[in-house]
Amino acid sequence: MRVEQLTCAIGAELHDVNLGDAVRDDGLFNDIYAALLKFKVLFLRDQDFEKLSRKDHMAFAMRMGQLETHPMVPSHPEAPGLVQIYKTPEKPADRYENSWHCDTTFREAPPMGAVLRCIECPPVGGDTMWANMVLAYEKLPEYVKQEIEGLIASHSFNASFAAAMPQEKRLAMKTQYPDAEHPVVRTHPETGEKVLFVNAFATHFVNYHSEGRVRFGQDYNKGGSDLMQYLISQAYNPEYQVRWRWRPYSVAIWDNRCTQHYAVMDYPPCHRKMERAAIVGDKPFR
Repeated sequence: MRVEQLTCAIGAELHDVNLGDAVRDDGLFNDIYAALLKFKVLFLRDQDFEKLSRKDHMAFAMRMGQLETHPMVPSHPEAPGLVQIYKTPEKPADRYENSWHCDTTFREAPPMGAVLRCIECPPVGGDTMWANMVLAYEKLPEYVKQEIEGLIASHSFNASFAAAMPQEKRLAMKTQYPDAEHPVVRTHPETGEKVLFVNAFATHFVNYHSEGRVRFGQDYNKGGSDLMQYLISQAYNPEYQVRWRWRPYSVAIWDNRCTQHYAVMDYPPCHRKMERAAIVGDKPFR
């Protein structure tokens, strides 16, 4: 296996390797996982069904943990746990996904990572971008790091793609998945790195209102909101990003604990069909 670093901040492409082989080869899997922890997102080309069957796709992801069932997106009928992210010209409402986010942080235990394969994509457009949120934290001014030390944020699916849902469905989902609270700065459980952990699902700080920060309620509304938007915007910096152009049977593997991603919505009226296995994670801690 040859590892080609793609940017100074994040991402590497793996050459001369089939993910299907890593299902049965412990040494190969360990090398891939070590590269994932180092580069945070990995890319491979030409992983067709002969090299990586749907069963192997799931089995590779399951080497990292139990597969997550997505609360809103259906799985492939022949592969439970392999989520079908199929975008078609006939369903424009399904295209509401273009925001920087970590997957499902509105849950108490967001996934630790995911393995995504492209089945069909536009000839041009439909790229996906990832951002290194360890670097985003490291580059914050020291006074901001001090300001956010110990802060906790509330995360809700209402803050993102729920905007495209009918009200009845949205309220039902709200009951099933109440807002989750996560530290604004989490510690990666394997590398020990500090991670800036707010994204499009984060709505507000639950413990910003303290004597040292707030004189009156008006301060809370303005100061907390401005700080939250500033932190969320850190993922927008190109210096922290990598951009991947999809081809059929390309694969991306990412660490959801320390990255954010953005699906670029510039390809209507084309089809874009992706299949993803997400791995159950732990509750974030400081």
